[in-house]
Amino acid sequence: MKTAQEPQINLNGRKKLEGKVAIISGGSRGIGDAIVRKFAREGASVVFTYNKNKESAEKIVNDLAAENISVTCLPCSLQDSASVQAVVDKTIEKFDRVDILVNNAGIIRDGLFMTMEEDTWKDVINTNVGGTFLFSKGVCEHMMFQKKGRIINMSSVVSQIGSVGQANYVASKGAINALTRALAAEFASKGITVNAIAPGLVATEMIENVKGLAGDLTKRIPCGRFADPDEVAALIVFLASDEAGYITGQVITIDGGLSLNARR
Repeated sequence: MKTAQEPQINLNGRKKLEGKVAIISGGSRGIGDAIVRKFAREGASVVFTYNKNKESAEKIVNDLAAENISVTCLPCSLQDSASVQAVVDKTIEKFDRVDILVNNAGIIRDGLFMTMEEDTWKDVINTNVGGTFLFSKGVCEHMMFQKKGRIINMSSVVSQIGSVGQANYVASKGAINALTRALAAEFASKGITVNAIAPGLVATEMIENVKGLAGDLTKRIPCGRFADPDEVAALIVFLASDEAGYITGQVITIDGGLSLNARR
């Protein structure tokens, strides 16, 4: 009986994302900052978005320019379909294709459910889920035409374990997990893979702001530390690369064992 021939992947010393065009939403700080830099250094032509952090976005552009690497930053509101479509259109206009979409942008508006305002609920759902929908909708036709593409969505470990005071955020990430699986099933025959990653606690500005309120959070993590943003970015680079062509519909946890509920 003949078996299917395995695809031959040989980078021959090339960078993992060489020749690829990537859109990264929410790339101005934290994990997004790390993704933009790592994608660019791995050879991708990167267009990334920011909302209010223009100064941070321009710093990334200038830092990479000092390494003779060019990236493009564009303002974008995830709740505005025209704003999202403009980013996609400008990317296609400049590069004539889009190979990778990383839906990284999102917001947190914490509060106990019983006192949560309807606008607070809608703001998180419409931004996190709506932005993922709009960007995925914007690129999918182009990827189908190319018969190849990668969509990587940002979830969170709280979508698996829950979190007090974050009902809106947890719900948004759970919806992103479900959307990831649905799109993976729908797009697989078109050569497009769709996956999500679910980080735990990552050493970003956001974590620094809650450390004092939550005590020693590392006691909840079997590995005993927060993730470095570069570790998360490295996983996304792999999922975006040709090497990950047989992985789709997965929500991959990167949390140092936090979701195991095994304290140190």
